[in-house]
Amino acid sequence: MALASPLIYLKLIGAMFMWGGTWIAGRVVAQELPAPLAAAAVRFLLAGLVLAGVALLSEGRVPRPGNSREWGSVSGLALTGIFIYALCFFYGLKHITAGRGALVVALNPVVAALAAWFLGQERMNRSKLAGIGIALLGCLTVIGNGDPLALLHGAVGIGEWLIVGCVLCWTVYTFIGRHATRSLTPLVSTLWASLIGALLLGTTALIQGATSPLHWSATVWASVVFLAIGGTALGFTWFAAGVKALGAAKASAFVNLVPVFAVLQAALLLGEHLETAVLGGGLLVIVGVWLTTHISERTA
Repeated sequence: MALASPLIYLKLIGAMFMWGGTWIAGRVVAQELPAPLAAAAVRFLLAGLVLAGVALLSEGRVPRPGNSREWGSVSGLALTGIFIYALCFFYGLKHITAGRGALVVALNPVVAALAAWFLGQERMNRSKLAGIGIALLGCLTVIGNGDPLALLHGAVGIGEWLIVGCVLCWTVYTFIGRHATRSLTPLVSTLWASLIGALLLGTTALIQGATSPLHWSATVWASVVFLAIGGTALGFTWFAAGVKALGAAKASAFVNLVPVFAVLQAALLLGEHLETAVLGGGLLVIVGVWLTTHISERTA
């Protein structure tokens, strides 16, 4: 296999930087809007339109699912990874900082690996088991704001539980996505999931009586546009390019940069400063994810 160009690595790092930035933009939206689901709806509507434009330029048309099974898969993606995830994401960020939220969600690959083992889809080995244990310890430390036993004391708040909900939603989304991409390209499945998710979010926002986008501040609009273009459209296309050039395993290793970028951007842009114990817990999560995904791939 030919070596990948430096541009591929820059795109992967750029995608991780964008995904780290989604936590800062999400925190801004969550803090400024009492009912942030309208912003989530606009985000995914814009993202879907951008992806449709990409499809038009690359294929000359906007492809769509061809049968009820494919539409069912895309709807499942929209319900779990966009609608319910957005509920947990934005309302969770009303209660906890962006940096802590990103460190908790860094657990995603570990929970996915654990679920795959329970479902009999992947084998377990000592490296993977050790990685899961280390990552879970780190996650408990982050959730407990430095105290890994806080969960046992009942000292974990609604914000932490909602961000854990993000992890569970993304795990389900990942398994549905594996099924969906057997017959659909990642671009097509993400495009239609974004549009369906925008419809669900927009309908819920109308029921809530959310503030009209015409009354949003420039800061909220900038955050929403970043979430749509940077976090969804560019992040997706750049990561997909990395997967195509390097393979899923190598490209996915870059995901460990997301919480690092999120913590750095939160400190720079929002003035957040996490306690040393919380940062140590985040480091344990990243090490555990690396053991679970990277080393276990080599020793399986």
